[in-house]
Amino acid sequence: MFPVSVRSGCHGRKKEWNAAVGSGKEVSVKERGRFILGMVLGIVCTVLIFTGVYAVTAKTNKDAGNEIQQGSLDKDTKEDGSSEAGNLLSQGGLSSDAEKLMDSKAVYIMRLIENYFLYDVTQEDYQTAIYRALLNACNDPYSVYYTPEEYASMQESTSGIYCGIGCLVQQNIKTMLISIVRPFKDSPAAKAGIRAGDIVYKVDGEDVSGQDINLVVSKMKGEAGTKVMITVYRESTGEFLDMEVTRDFVEVDTVSSERLTQDGHKLGLITVLEFDEPTSKQFSTAFKELTDWGAEGIVIDLRDNPGGLLDAVTEMLDPLLPEGLTVYMQDKYGTREDYESDAACVDIPMAVIVNGNSASASEIFAGAVQDYGVATIVGTQSYGKGIVQSIVPIGDGSAVKLTIADYYTPKGRNIHGVGITPDIVVEPAEREGSEPITHEEDTQFMSAVEEVLRQINVEGK
Repeated sequence: MFPVSVRSGCHGRKKEWNAAVGSGKEVSVKERGRFILGMVLGIVCTVLIFTGVYAVTAKTNKDAGNEIQQGSLDKDTKEDGSSEAGNLLSQGGLSSDAEKLMDSKAVYIMRLIENYFLYDVTQEDYQTAIYRALLNACNDPYSVYYTPEEYASMQESTSGIYCGIGCLVQQNIKTMLISIVRPFKDSPAAKAGIRAGDIVYKVDGEDVSGQDINLVVSKMKGEAGTKVMITVYRESTGEFLDMEVTRDFVEVDTVSSERLTQDGHKLGLITVLEFDEPTSKQFSTAFKELTDWGAEGIVIDLRDNPGGLLDAVTEMLDPLLPEGLTVYMQDKYGTREDYESDAACVDIPMAVIVNGNSASASEIFAGAVQDYGVATIVGTQSYGKGIVQSIVPIGDGSAVKLTIADYYTPKGRNIHGVGITPDIVVEPAEREGSEPITHEEDTQFMSAVEEVLRQINVEGK
């Protein structure tokens, strides 16, 4: 139910607001003609940027850096895409026809605002609103415009080190509500009393319901030592709670591991919170440490994992799969892009746990190991995020994220709106209170352990 996720701590990620940030420049009646023309030029340039940059993206995405943003599979364009956008921004010669593109109703509404609206509206406000409206026309929650400030903030989100309140948040695309997946251990959010399942209602008194998750997270972020008021709705008590959180630097390990012994067999548990820049290396290290210890089977927990970087998930899959496709993508023109693994492949019993909040990169991982039969999928139906977004930097520091392709599992399954169906369906254990359940109480985990033990016994390992 939550396809997008972000960390909120000097770093975070995700979904949609139209509140404008004023530059302090007032638009006077004398300036109206010049202002309107400038705004129209902005629209025209934006349209040209989208057209020009998409062509670059489609041409160069084999070399592009790729990412799944807060649950969405996002493909970053190369720097030449950004340069192209910058060139388009600097081009002139559009003024002769610009006024023809301005809808008379829009001009009339703007004049009403200028003459009668109680508060000031700046040119920057208008321009930002126009760019957002162009993306809103796609009727796609994953296609978003980011201001330079928002884009800079978002770029911090995959480094694994950030400053803010220290929690993982997700957004329900249907309701647009943002909820806390988990506060990180010893984080400012945890110390303030924020809990998993809390719904973020206000940030510093501003209602953020329905706003883009990346933008909401940017409001939670700030310099270490500064305070932010987070208002949450706690469904278990039916209360709205104000939590004052002191921001601080947060460093998160996206991968954790645990050594287990069950029925005389050594087993390893690897939990992946999301797919960020350090995740692949952390996963490789954890896997090697467990197998060097003598683990006979591995359980990989992807529950509540909203996604992350495409490069991270494909690198993690490479040593687990035989030679062949890992995932492939196809755009509106039928152009296909393949990602492949090499012939080197580990041979060890594995089970992967997923649930309804396992999305995007998590589903690429689960779908690939399921198609090749190298791991058994345990849990409940995954979210069903099977489309690709491309993040296009624009020369002025802003950026646009657009849905550009479907992705498919190695066997050609498009899981968008469907999700990954587990090989073994197990409902989660009922929980009472906010305390985490033990391994023994976790029905999905214990089923995964039983499956790994079955494989060990069948294979005589």
